[in-house]
Amino acid sequence: MKKTFVTLSLFALGLCAMAQGGISEEMLGRMKSQHKMTAADKALRNALAVNDIRSLALNQDNMAEKSTYFSNSVPSKGITDQKSSGRCWLFTGLNVMRSRMILDQGLDGMEFSQNYLFFFDQLEKSNLFLQAVIDTRKKPMDDKTVEWLFRNPLSDGGTFTGVADLVSKYGVVPKGVMQETYASNNTSRFTSLIKRKLREDALALRNSKVKDADLQNMKEKMLGEIYHILVLGFGEPVTEFTWAPKNADGSYKYAPKKYTPKSFYQEMIGENLHDDYVMLMNDPTREYWKTYEIEYDRHTYDGHNWLYLNLPMEEIKEAAIASIKDSTMMYFSCDVGKELDSSRGLLDMNNYDYSSILGVSFNMDKKQRIQTFDSGSSHAMTLKAVDLDADGKPVKWEVENSWGASSGFNGHLIMTDEWFDEYMFRLVVKKKYLSDKILKANEQKPVKLPCWDPMFTSEE
Repeated sequence: MKKTFVTLSLFALGLCAMAQGGISEEMLGRMKSQHKMTAADKALRNALAVNDIRSLALNQDNMAEKSTYFSNSVPSKGITDQKSSGRCWLFTGLNVMRSRMILDQGLDGMEFSQNYLFFFDQLEKSNLFLQAVIDTRKKPMDDKTVEWLFRNPLSDGGTFTGVADLVSKYGVVPKGVMQETYASNNTSRFTSLIKRKLREDALALRNSKVKDADLQNMKEKMLGEIYHILVLGFGEPVTEFTWAPKNADGSYKYAPKKYTPKSFYQEMIGENLHDDYVMLMNDPTREYWKTYEIEYDRHTYDGHNWLYLNLPMEEIKEAAIASIKDSTMMYFSCDVGKELDSSRGLLDMNNYDYSSILGVSFNMDKKQRIQTFDSGSSHAMTLKAVDLDADGKPVKWEVENSWGASSGFNGHLIMTDEWFDEYMFRLVVKKKYLSDKILKANEQKPVKLPCWDPMFTSEE
């Protein structure tokens, strides 16, 4: 009886502790009494019942026409469209390269085939996943890394590091050589089916008792099936093609020439994307002037992990301005959904007044938003312009987007410098625009971060 009494007492104490942290009837009553609905509140409730809160919170004091003048801008020709896919990272990386090709070759326009490289991206990521499963097969399924792998066997997102690895390995081709398909423009369903097959294959690899060499044979057979699926969805990648640029009237600039994807890249671009560029990050949750590397966050198994140098914002801005002044676009990523007025293509901290609508304040800074998972890089675009004041300080910036020519401001987004500070995260800059101090800091041994770190989701 004594033991039963003790058990019941502990149970009662547990219920009491739970009750202390729960919402009691008394607490609910106090909350109701503290927040009586005023006539204005009722009007807002009625409005919110049939309207998007953004339309009601749109700050009319900030609706004056914004200047679209930029003191320094890289010329561009044509807006790309990633459609319903998460390939912004790929469009952005290729747009940076096509900008340089258009300028260097004097072209009227140019677009690389995103579908060509995306085919290999999905194949390489499939191999990366299956090989990582083999490498970690002796760890339990609830191991943090193993769990992350099975949660993320494949995605259509990525980073500039992935662009560099893929281009170095497979080259590039003009868009007309390998056009988009429904599956490449609408990646979600197709990718989900490949992910399901990969998870099934991964379990077979983990449960197999064969030797390591035979595991590789098993993996190759599995990848053969993935290759077949990708061909059905995206088409077979070209290995050779004939091409020459055209003038505005449709005539050829010079006689067509035969290329392979790699020879085309070498002749038209010829850069070493790994050695010539540095990824800069502004992450106030981590120490500045340090390099960081993300484990398993790469596109190819034999490629490069995501590596970046964390810097104060002012250092990043100086590099960006130097690049733009020299007519060189940059790979740029940010939290694009925050404070975006899509109808005007404007990213401005004053676009919306949610506080007046809801009667509460939102006071977290950039560091706190990252720490609490409220903000992170979600989209990549091509940084192309800056407007400098009389003292050479940036007032606003412009990016070339990949949401089609009818989106935003003629396919572009304009952001205030204040918004840039709060929601810009990554910028890939050519080394020649970086200071000696930055180049030296980039040479240090990176701090290794786990693949599940919340700051390092891929751009979509």
